[in-house]
Order: sequence, then structure tokens, then C-alpha cells
Amino acid sequence: MRYQISGKQIDIGEALQTHVRTEIDAVIEKYPGRPTDAMVVFSKSGHEYCCEAVVHLSTGLTVQAKGVAPEIYAAFDQSNTKMEKQLRRYKRRLKDHHKERAQPVELSAASSYILAGSTETDDESEPESLQPMIIAEMETRIPSLSVGEAVMQMELAGAPVLVFRNEKQDTGVNIVYRRDDGNIGWIDPGSAN
Repeated sequence: MRYQISGKQIDIGEALQTHVRTEIDAVIEKYPGRPTDAMVVFSKSGHEYCCEAVVHLSTGLTVQAKGVAPEIYAAFDQSNTKMEKQLRRYKRRLKDHHKERAQPVELSAASSYILAGSTETDDESEPESLQPMIIAEMETRIPSLSVGEAVMQMELAGAPVLVFRNEKQDTGVNIVYRRDDGNIGWIDPGSAN
């Protein structure tokens, strides 16, 4: 497995890198999915350290977790514990997902944009134009998944929304999202006839 361990404006020592590799390996070996690479980023905000960990599995799924603590090791341990909890929660489904899928998850390329938010504090001021200002443009990938796999991927990533192609029906882009009431919503443009 490839590791990318880095710090945002802080130095990451060799001992911490070894600790990260050892602990992630110990968590991942318990669960199916054969990890391909892991990215761990440490940062500091005020007096607290933040650790964001992302592990990509060969099945196309991604596990993400974030930990915040006053000490850097504690921040990593917190994110690692969250990642283990996610994997434990989905262990049976990960096994089933791995058995059913003969080919890896197909990914389609797409553009992703970050738009400027409103910086105006006066509610009565009108924008100069209706065109939003694009701050960043990035390349992203849209996976081809079943609806159940998409919900599981959204839960594993801790994301509020996931855009995917429904592999069961060629209905274009689908969306699953977490509703305010705690349930999961699914937008399927192909069923709107």
C-alpha cells in the first residue's frame, strides 16, 4: 500500500509516520477490500491538531475520517478509531460488495468547480451579475455504483451527498444525500416520466 503522510505548515517526524503506517495497517488488515493507498494530512489550528485520513480500497470505495485533539498522536488515533468504526459497521456489506463485483468500479471523468460564496453582509444589496465567480476548477471522478453501494460509499466517506452513475439502469447521473430528518434521499432522473 502506498502512503502519503504530510503536514500543512508543520513538520511530521519519522516516528509519527511509522506510527501512522503501523496503526492503519493493523486496522485495514481486519477488513476486506485490499487498500491501494492512504493519504494522511496533519494540520494545526490554534492549540489543536487536526488529522484527516483517506484510504482508497481496491473495490473503488473510499474511507475517510477526521480527528481533532490537543496532541498530534491523539488526533491521529481519533481519526483511526473513526475509520475502524466505519469499516466494522460495513464489514459484511464490504465482503458482499467484493464478491459480487468482478471488475473494479468504473469511474467517469467530470469537472468540479468551487464557486465564491456571498461575502456581503447586507441582505438588501444585489449582486452585480447572476453569474457566480469560479474560484477553482478541478478534475473529479464519478463512480458507477448500485444505489446500495452509493449509500455505503457516502456513509464511509462521511459525506452529506454523493453523485454517481447508477450501474443497474443507464439513467445518467444519480444523487444520494442525507436528509435533515436523518434518512437518505435518492434523486433518479430516469424515473421522472
